[in-house]
Formats: sequence, structure tokens, C-alpha cells
Amino acid sequence: MLVDFNDLPETSRVWIYQANRSFTVEELEEVRGQLDQFLSQWTAHGSDLKAGYEIKYKRFIAIGLDQGLNPATGCSIDASVHFIQKIEQTYSVDLLDKMNVSFKQGEFVAYKTLSDFKKMAKNRSVSPNTIVFNNLVTNIAEYRTNWEIPAKDSWHNRFLN
Repeated sequence: MLVDFNDLPETSRVWIYQANRSFTVEELEEVRGQLDQFLSQWTAHGSDLKAGYEIKYKRFIAIGLDQGLNPATGCSIDASVHFIQKIEQTYSVDLLDKMNVSFKQGEFVAYKTLSDFKKMAKNRSVSPNTIVFNNLVTNIAEYRTNWEIPAKDSWHNRFLN
């Protein structure tokens, strides 16, 4: 059951998929249509899942699930991963590689491999105040408060010394 992402409770589970490039306006429209269709039919053992999504900066797909109605199961999580893999293939984009880092450079979002980010930190091309995206948040409350934060306040901090 598709609902507005902003109507989901703060305790809702969240998954964030970062793209290695920005989606075009046309791609975003298509991806939104596919997300609408997938989430309206997403179930766990035949029970509807109350879920919503938002796309930020033309490159992050956040899917939220109200586990108070029905929790995700292994099969429903597998289905969502297969859906994301289909988007990857359709648009030649990487959404599942967790070993990459996205951060803000002025008004732009940069995307680097973890090793490149470490080099940038060592060369002081990124600072403790660089805004990074912490895709390890687990619920909507964390997503709203701890997703877009200074590197010094995230797991990225270990590379800044």
C-alpha cells in the first residue's frame, strides 16, 4: 500500500539507495512511476506493506516502511532488492554499492569510491565540516536528523585524522 513518505511514522524502517550519478528528469519520472507501482503491490506473506518513498538530489532513493502495520520479511526485502536491481539495469546506474561515499561540494553532490574519499580526507580536500550522507540510518527519525550531517559527526570521521 503506497502512502506519502511524509505520512509514515518516525519509527518506520528506511532503506537508502544512492546512485553513482544523477537521474535525468525523464528517468526520474519513469523511476517514480515504477516505485509507485512496486510499492502499491509490495506485500509480506500476502499482507500489504504500508510504504512510501522520496527521491532526493536526483540520486538518492529512500524507501520507508511502516513496520507497525506489517513488518518486512526476508521475501519482501528480497523483492525490493530485485526491484532496485531492475532499476540499476534499466538505467545503467549503480544503487547497491555501499562502498562509495556521497558528499556535498557546495551545492553539488559528489560521489567517490571509499578509497578516493580517504585520499581526499588525507589531502584535506574534505574537512570535518563537509556534509556527508550517512546511508546507514535505519528509520525515518534517523533519516531526518542523521542522514545529511558533517563528516565529523558520522562514520566518515575515521578517515579525517
